Amino acid sequence: MRLDYQGPWPEPIGFLLLPRFSMMAFFSAVEPLRIANRIATRELFCWHVISQDGQPISASNGMTLLADTSLDSAPALASLAVVASFEPEATLSRHLRRWLNQLAQRGCVLGGIDTGSFILARAGLLEGQRVTMHWESLPTFRERFPEIDATESLYEVSAERFSCAGGAAAMDMALAMIARRHGEELATAVSEQLIHARMRTQHDHQRLDLTRRLGTHRHALVEAVALMEQHIETPLSVSDIAGKVGISLRQLQRLFEQVLTASPRDHYLALRLARGRQLLKETDHDILSISLACGFTSPSSFSRAYKGRYGTSPRDDRVID
Repeated sequence: MRLDYQGPWPEPIGFLLLPRFSMMAFFSAVEPLRIANRIATRELFCWHVISQDGQPISASNGMTLLADTSLDSAPALASLAVVASFEPEATLSRHLRRWLNQLAQRGCVLGGIDTGSFILARAGLLEGQRVTMHWESLPTFRERFPEIDATESLYEVSAERFSCAGGAAAMDMALAMIARRHGEELATAVSEQLIHARMRTQHDHQRLDLTRRLGTHRHALVEAVALMEQHIETPLSVSDIAGKVGISLRQLQRLFEQVLTASPRDHYLALRLARGRQLLKETDHDILSISLACGFTSPSSFSRAYKGRYGTSPRDDRVID
């Protein structure tokens, strides 16, 4: 997955699979490489499946995949993709951190697929880099690593690092690299074999646009929800939102109740609490920090609202999980 490669063919690419990795993202990255080899009638790429100890590794869907090698036995690699999903940092060891830094020092291009960038960030390997990952994990990553530029693009590729949002975005990234390295004609042929109607660019959106997510084309409502999603940490007042979208407060309330069967205040609160629950499950931040990140003035007000929505306190929810 590097922008250039001058070594002997086929180009060796490593895939480090971490426990509960995303099987779909892994296959989406590998299959375009396999098909490119077949269509080109020569080995352009080879890949090595790596687990930390060389033992079989289980994906988030419960399926187990055999590994080719361990960290200590891995061959020389032109690039390495860290493939993760849920709880990416749970198995980050000193050994893995040291191994990744050694690869970087040898000129190996490192990347993260889905939440793999959490590992690279924790290993101190993303300084000055732009990364992306699955949209659901972006808020947590930004809270934990505010100094790293994390985007909502499908994928990001530089001379030293690469990353993608996981899922089908791994396929788009692989196709983009095939096109860049071996020509658009080959990439298009691979895309057709995959029945992938359109090769998306890195600037395509990860998520469905709000009109489709909300099931409405009512511009004022869509714009109001967008403002809410953009202002979680520093919430706007409902009257401010109405003013910004150019309708009266009463009109805004009527729109929300008609289309979303909830008041603007309740919908906004649900968005903020959902962000809080995500941070609670995916980070070790204290309740105060999470409260502030979701726009609450105190842990007590956050806890009351949280219990009202989820039936349990933030502290108990974290323990239960």
